[in-house]
Parts: sequence; structure tokens; C-alpha cells
Amino acid sequence: MLSAVKEKVDSILTNHKYEKKELITIIQEIQKEYNYLPEDALIYVADSLDISHSKIYGVATFYENFSLEAKGKNIIKICDGTACHVRKSIPILNAIYKELGLSEKKKTTDDLLFTVETVSCLGACGLAPVITVNDHVHPKMTPESTIELLTAMKKEEEECL
Repeated sequence: MLSAVKEKVDSILTNHKYEKKELITIIQEIQKEYNYLPEDALIYVADSLDISHSKIYGVATFYENFSLEAKGKNIIKICDGTACHVRKSIPILNAIYKELGLSEKKKTTDDLLFTVETVSCLGACGLAPVITVNDHVHPKMTPESTIELLTAMKKEEEECL
């Protein structure tokens, strides 16, 4: 394990007094820090809390909001619920895939800048079709407006470098 990761995980464990009952909260904080749950961090937590590797893996895979795969800096969620689907969310998803070089099997860009997820509902049916970027709602999207948004995000990222 990299020393920076170990140091951060130690800090999280210390904040929770190494208590087993805090396992889910500890895992949540690790995911918040890294955008996913690195395997070495989970093993370190299991060993530090004296719980089995299979138990921590079971917790990490039971809850849908935990991810064992690295995610991008920007999480794009596209709704494919009934309202969004009827209002053409699939062409938007296809435009995102094409623009970012992604697919149903490859959800995260190689540079870890974007991850695309399809969700059943974002709870904004009146604004359909909807995408969110890092939980910010973008209503009444089209393939064209989505590409414009992605282009602006890429440009902003380049300016930060």
C-alpha cells in the first residue's frame, strides 16, 4: 500500500477509534476520498479492525453506492427511467459514449476524468431527459447540449493543468 493511502486510511480509522461498528462509515469516507474503494485500503481496514477480508468485501459489494472500480473525477449519471427514455435519453447516452470513447463495458475514461453511469431514475421526471454531473442536475438535455457540456468541462480541466 502506498504510504499516502495508508496515512489517509489510518486517519479515517483513528477518527472512528478503530471501532468495528463504524465499518460502513469508514468505508464511506474511503470512497469519498478516492471515488472508489481501493482493494489495498479495504484489506488494510479489515486487518486493522480484525475482521475477515470476506466480510469487508461483502459489505462493500452489498451496498450499491460503493464501487470497487476506479471512477473518474466527474461522475455523469444519465437517467433512463420512463420519462427520460421516452424523451430520448438513449441518443444522449450514445453521444456521451462516442464523445468520451466509452461503452456499456467501459464506463470510465483512461485519464480518470469521466465515469458514465445509467440510472433508473434521478427524480426529475418533469425535466426529462436529465443528466447529472457530480450531482448537479442538467435538465432537458439533447445530444448536442450534452456534447457542448462535455466540451466545456474538458476545456475547463485543460485550463486547470
